[in-house]
Amino acid sequence: MDWSSVTLHELADAVKEADWWSSPRPLSEFFAKFSPPKSFSAWSSRIKCNLYVYRINYYFLMVAFLLLFAGALRSPVAALGAVLITFATACINDSFAMFVNEKVLRCARRIYPPLAAKMRAPPTPGGRARPSKGTIHICGKERSHVVAVLLSVSVLSWFLSARIKILGLAVCLVMIVILVHASFRTPNLKARLNTFREEFRAVWRSYSDI
Repeated sequence: MDWSSVTLHELADAVKEADWWSSPRPLSEFFAKFSPPKSFSAWSSRIKCNLYVYRINYYFLMVAFLLLFAGALRSPVAALGAVLITFATACINDSFAMFVNEKVLRCARRIYPPLAAKMRAPPTPGGRARPSKGTIHICGKERSHVVAVLLSVSVLSWFLSARIKILGLAVCLVMIVILVHASFRTPNLKARLNTFREEFRAVWRSYSDI
């Protein structure tokens, strides 16, 4: 497929709406072949393709990197911040956010049913459980608000642990590692043509020509 026609906004929507439970790509593929892009256009297409294809790998890389840094600092508060920021990042994905919401509501119904009733999301237009572009709720609150709170608490915990500069550096380093890998990992033929075509079409609703 022609990744050069995919905008960053459309790529972000596709990653957000993709199935969270997809398996990460095998390490033998993740580290298979690297080459420099031949042009800026080729680099841009490669970045978009790899960010989508290896999104799960990149997420686990970020989790491992942050937890490794937090563990090396031997600070429980810093470790809590690392856990919260990785959890908040996962909640950006639609399927993961709905999974968390369902699990929390199920536990609340068992422990205290009136609380579960208050945590339900407001009804959607037409009674649909999940409108195509609707707002996803977690425990009755908009997902964006929940993510913002989690990120704020994680930053606050890093600040209280006096490790915010080191962990901020860790975040920058893992982003650089991901960018370098996505820039130089040569997309295989299946990734360029057919492997993710139907999946991407399913989540990128505005895409029409392949």
